[in-house]
Amino acid sequence: MNNRSKHIGQLVLDEQKIREGVTKVAQKLNSLYQEAVIITVVPGGILFTADLVRELTFDLTMDYISCPHTPGDRNNSSSIVYHQNIDITGKDVIVIDDAIESGGTMKRLVEHLQANYPIKSLAIATLFVKPGRVDIPVTQHFAYEMENDDLLVGYGLPWQDKLRNVPYVSKLVK
Repeated sequence: MNNRSKHIGQLVLDEQKIREGVTKVAQKLNSLYQEAVIITVVPGGILFTADLVRELTFDLTMDYISCPHTPGDRNNSSSIVYHQNIDITGKDVIVIDDAIESGGTMKRLVEHLQANYPIKSLAIATLFVKPGRVDIPVTQHFAYEMENDDLLVGYGLPWQDKLRNVPYVSKLVK
């Protein structure tokens, strides 16, 4: 058993379910937007963003934001890094990440964007959310709601900064 596979447990979302989830979120967004700025939460949201934007049919521009954190940490106090490479003034903005786990980091990112930039609207798009997440008072588009708050890895979700490149989502084995 290699070091990678010892942390990969029960399969939660296989590659087909991920593709179906991407399509489901894309269809929601395509029905709502004619133009938007996509802001990817890096590094976790890179894979979902790459798959999602290829299915979006509206005009978009892309940027990124980051806020390093430990998965499941509700009290993330890391610095938010956002260089605003794309002007978001008066625009519809969609923040994309792989998942909303505890929601603490996403809530901080949303509050940061709302407090510092005069945007038209703000929404979130993720592959899935977890039930124990904090309330984030913006529209959330997601394909799946997990049954519990188990730690997950793969498809952007890390364990000790590794396993993001696993092409499916599985439960973490510590």
